Amino acid sequence: METISVSVDQIYVPAKMRRSVDETRVETVAESFIENGRMTPIRVRRDGARLVLVNGVHRLEACRALGEETITAFVVQAVKH
Repeated sequence: METISVSVDQIYVPAKMRRSVDETRVETVAESFIENGRMTPIRVRRDGARLVLVNGVHRLEACRALGEETITAFVVQAVKH
């Protein structure tokens, strides 16, 4: 698994994930980042030239809320059906 540092603005968040964001959880994760630093990288997959979020929507939104410009991500393979 490849680990990269990527701009939070470069990550596409699917609509279904955007709708599931819980602002209270985002605040909790952001507070944890301040106290403990970032822990588990988010997961993204490549879709042509863009990176699509697979896992970690609350961590990504917490970084945005804190004004972070980059986030660490694992690049995973897309699941083939």
